Amino acid sequence: MSQVLHTPPPTAAPADDDLAALAARHGLSVSGARPSLPEYVRQLWARRHFITAFSTAKLTAQYAQAKLGQVWQVMNPLLNAAVYFFIFGVLLGTKKGVPDYIPFLVTGVFIWTFTQSSILAGTRAISGNLGLVRALHFPRAALPLSFCLQQLQQLLFSMAALVVILLCFGVPVSASWLLAMPALILQFTFNAGVSMVMARMGAKTPDIAQLMPFILRTWMYVSGVMWSIDRLAKGHHDWPSWVVPVLQANPAAVYIDLMRYALIDTFHSSQLPHHVWAIAAGWALVAGVGGFIYFWKAEETYGRG
Repeated sequence: MSQVLHTPPPTAAPADDDLAALAARHGLSVSGARPSLPEYVRQLWARRHFITAFSTAKLTAQYAQAKLGQVWQVMNPLLNAAVYFFIFGVLLGTKKGVPDYIPFLVTGVFIWTFTQSSILAGTRAISGNLGLVRALHFPRAALPLSFCLQQLQQLLFSMAALVVILLCFGVPVSASWLLAMPALILQFTFNAGVSMVMARMGAKTPDIAQLMPFILRTWMYVSGVMWSIDRLAKGHHDWPSWVVPVLQANPAAVYIDLMRYALIDTFHSSQLPHHVWAIAAGWALVAGVGGFIYFWKAEETYGRG
């Protein structure tokens, strides 16, 4: 007797709309989906302790294998300043006509290093921490922010050496030193915004990290780190009228000169561009808010592919 096998009729796969409705009914959401901007800010604030702890751990581990340990946080910018003093101050003569040139130079090197290191670290914030990004769920902006905070902590260590240098070269303590705090806050905001822009670009194209040192070195040379923009302008009357305002409005030059104005009594307000605090705040606002939004828009793509 033949046996007839009855196979059940094929069932249609559930439609995407049905799956979406089922997920919504049970409170499920897409893994790694980008939250709204206000929610993203709340999540980031909730992890503020992670950001500070991560930056401190990175700073501690940075020179853990060196015999001098954390002394290198101060030695590195000081050695750079010594090299720049010999090449630019002595050989090229940029110290001529610049009062208190060594405090002028060291201040410029320390403040520039803060911006340079923040941007370099931010460029690798996602691409250099893919294991962490793929293993844990957290707002990815925490990474570039923590690296910028690490560089701020390193700068504060260096500022102790800077104060000693200022005092050794006869720069008096004055009330204007208090202006260093708002200048650093604005510079940190600017650095963080640019770092988040570079973090998104570096996550998509890691090769950018190889190009950044050349871009930053060029930026340093036009930012008045080793020479005075004001003195150079007075010696080149044949320059087009727009060159000096553009050099002075360069954000790196703005924050460097603000710090020089705050700390060095021979650096006068006449050497600053007009409305310098408004320019500094504008750069911080544009870079900070714009960089944050630009980074947030690609939140769900980090660590994928």
